[in-house]
Amino acid sequence: MRVLVVEDDANGAETLRRTLRAEGWTVDLAADGEQGLLDASTRTYEVIILDIMLPKLNGYEVLRQLRTAGVWTPVMMLTAKDGDYDQADAFDFGADDYLTKPFSGTVLHARLRALVRRGAPARPTVLTAGSLSLDPASHTVRRGSEDVSVTPREFAVLEVLMRNVGAVVSKTEIMQSVWDENFRGEDNLVEVYISYLRRRIDKPFGCASIETIRGVGYRLVADG
Repeated sequence: MRVLVVEDDANGAETLRRTLRAEGWTVDLAADGEQGLLDASTRTYEVIILDIMLPKLNGYEVLRQLRTAGVWTPVMMLTAKDGDYDQADAFDFGADDYLTKPFSGTVLHARLRALVRRGAPARPTVLTAGSLSLDPASHTVRRGSEDVSVTPREFAVLEVLMRNVGAVVSKTEIMQSVWDENFRGEDNLVEVYISYLRRRIDKPFGCASIETIRGVGYRLVADG
């Protein structure tokens, strides 16, 4: 089985190579995001191990471009950071698993075997509401044929609304779906992100697709 390791730390990459080879893997190394993207796009791998903090292109951007290009190889992301937001962002961009350094070889092997058994994920369905579309796989939003730039958190809020087109979604439901369960911020944070979204997906296009239902929540309608 062939694995691509995209890791800029030479010692860490070599340790991974030796560890994986001992388990029978064929290992290719890439030292920066651009080379990792090229290798992952042009060669066939059972799984990709992708560091987040990389030169040239970070791991999030490498993953986003791979999914946009239709490359569905399972991806395990690695990072020295330890935070729920990093993990959530990794999954938002299409990661299949996530490990925080340092980790044991035993855990790494078990998680890689699980990814290989599951195989490449099926392409998620593109969500639509009139001229607005959201692709969970490539992490893209479009109004008609025009791309709309959104942050990962804005994307997550919009995805909740688009999975419930025509239905009212409460602030609590949005908070529970988008933010970590231990988050203790005020629910007016939802209002802030709704405002951000309106400026991105509605105002430039003369639309008003996100409706406020006073005392209840928000509703997304097709080309409102």
